[in-house]
Amino acid sequence: MTLQHRIEDVTRRIEAACMRSNRRSEDVQVIAVTKYVSLEATGAAIRAGLTHIGENRWQDAAAKWDAFGSEATWHFIGSLQTRKVRDVVGKCAYIHSLDRLSLAQEIEKRASAQGQVVRCFIQVNVSGEATKQGLEPEQVKTFLEQLRTLPHVKPIGYMTMAPFEAEPEETRPVFQRLRQLRDELNATLPEPLHELSMGMSNDFDIAIEEGATWIRLGSILVGKEGIS
Repeated sequence: MTLQHRIEDVTRRIEAACMRSNRRSEDVQVIAVTKYVSLEATGAAIRAGLTHIGENRWQDAAAKWDAFGSEATWHFIGSLQTRKVRDVVGKCAYIHSLDRLSLAQEIEKRASAQGQVVRCFIQVNVSGEATKQGLEPEQVKTFLEQLRTLPHVKPIGYMTMAPFEAEPEETRPVFQRLRQLRDELNATLPEPLHELSMGMSNDFDIAIEEGATWIRLGSILVGKEGIS
């Protein structure tokens, strides 16, 4: 299947999921995750109109950003080590894995020095898996209060990763819970956060039905070894 065919297929599935859940397809943004594809394949994705690009390791993303940095909006979607913040701030407009105060403080330090405001998703471990990173749901409200002292760190929503399931429907409770958490917190926050980064190649239809506003698509969209 060619890149254009994959884009068309994903677009149809987004529209169908939105129709089932009475949502507008334009309210769902696609991040093309290029961590498994080459520099050339990344360029082809951008030229095809996939201008939100997601990477999870800066050492792998650096060459792509050097080649195409101004042509796309870059999202850091992987676990971010504090010592790597210097590489990411100023290049990635969004960080999807904010999960601890020390990381937020380092982002604040680097962003302040550059006169930047970094939009961040708070990563929440909804599933409770030991292998997943992120805050426990009950920790999020306190964390948001701590972030108010960091003016260059702008939380815009929440991110979670569901377990990989052979039957995608089994991921629904994870996405439901993140949406519910967002709504519960919004009832108490002076500035509500609306964005939900959830859903990947295996389960994005379910995530959209449960309220995802950003979906992170790799293999189903840009492939793993290249783009035809």
